[in-house]
Amino acid sequence: MKVCGISALVTGGGSGLGEATARQLAERGAKVHVMDLNADAADHVASEIGGVAIVGDVASEADASRAVSLAAEHGDGLRILVNCAGIGPASRVVGRDGVMPLADFQHAITVNLVGTFNMIRLAADHMSRLAEIEDKARGVIVNTASVAAFDGQIGQAAYAASKGGIVSMALPIARELARFGIRVNTIAPGIFLTPLLYGLPEEAQQSLASAIPYPQRLGDPKEYADAVCFCIDNQYLNAEVIRLDGGIRMQPK
Repeated sequence: MKVCGISALVTGGGSGLGEATARQLAERGAKVHVMDLNADAADHVASEIGGVAIVGDVASEADASRAVSLAAEHGDGLRILVNCAGIGPASRVVGRDGVMPLADFQHAITVNLVGTFNMIRLAADHMSRLAEIEDKARGVIVNTASVAAFDGQIGQAAYAASKGGIVSMALPIARELARFGIRVNTIAPGIFLTPLLYGLPEEAQQSLASAIPYPQRLGDPKEYADAVCFCIDNQYLNAEVIRLDGGIRMQPK
């Protein structure tokens, strides 16, 4: 699908992988709607790329519906959804402080998995009613999982479960939406240099990078954005989960 002139919605677009994606889509001519819980971050990115800032929670039906409605107002409707919003909690099931609170597990599932599904279902409903464009296409959805879906480490039970759910629903949703001309792909990033890691000492960052076969460095968010654009551009890519990780296979801890 051609990006220029298309309306796009990027969740978690105020920082990290989402910000890099929003910027790259805007560079290619899309009208990008930057959705984020952080109002200042959303405003900052949107103002720099000529986009639209939307403050909202992806797990909220009202917030998600409003975001899709706003993105649908541009051009001939919302045709690109990129789900980057998420959290990365770490907690052992049974640790030094006792058993993991059930609420912590539920929160990770709600934000990462339920939030992703919430955005998919509302965007897909809108896309399904759009006019067909080239190759009978109506829209493209790109979700963000993680290598933790496959190689979850100790302390990542909640996070791995939430990302594993995103991987598992990739195929059935893509199969269901195929009849509308809506493609669904998923990217599973490895260790990327996002705000979560900026605060780590250089020595700690190098230690993480040393576990990556090649290239032996942390991923650049722009490389994630490149992968998103490939998922959008290649009309024959559908129902796929792409590991973007430099070949890493995470150790237990």
